[in-house]
Amino acid sequence: MSKRILIADDHDIVLTGTSLILESKIQGIIIDTAENYLEVQEKMAREPYDLIILDINMPESKNKKMISEIKAICAATKILIFSVHDESVALQYIQEGADGYLNKLSKVEEIAEAVKKILDEGYYYPVKITQYLLDTSNRPVHTNPLEKLSDREYQILDLMARGEGNLEISNILNIQMPTISTYKKRIYKKLGTGNIADLIKIHEKFSGDKI
Repeated sequence: MSKRILIADDHDIVLTGTSLILESKIQGIIIDTAENYLEVQEKMAREPYDLIILDINMPESKNKKMISEIKAICAATKILIFSVHDESVALQYIQEGADGYLNKLSKVEEIAEAVKKILDEGYYYPVKITQYLLDTSNRPVHTNPLEKLSDREYQILDLMARGEGNLEISNILNIQMPTISTYKKRIYKKLGTGNIADLIKIHEKFSGDKI
């Protein structure tokens, strides 16, 4: 089944260039575009999208509030922040529930890689973003939520926190990828979160205490 992607940006060159890059690098995608946030909402109301590539400074922007509003329309839609702002700004959107960040100055291959990964794995964070998530993990310690996980679930979480995808986890642990997806669902449920950013913070905060 084709994956539907909505590219939301007010610059024609970004819309056209990004569309051409993705169409040439990724098979089985259908690309639509929007030039402002109101158009994003209108198009989402008519049909679902697997991924929105979102410029946070487009006309009608509601800044971070856009993330919760988009998720309210369709919780399954992944959101990739596409911006020239640095990682400290992008992190704020990730903490609101965005599923990834990509700088507009990225090379062609990185743009294609980011979209492939977020469609396949559900998230995409460059190394700097992961480091920000680790550095800003200041949650007070009360009980260790990682104790809820089985040994195998903890192994998978540990690999996820290192940035490994399903294929890498499958090769490292010698288990099938559908099984990994099942484990991931259990991990998210047990730790009470729906995004990788929170998982990374929980892992960094509590992994040293897990017995």
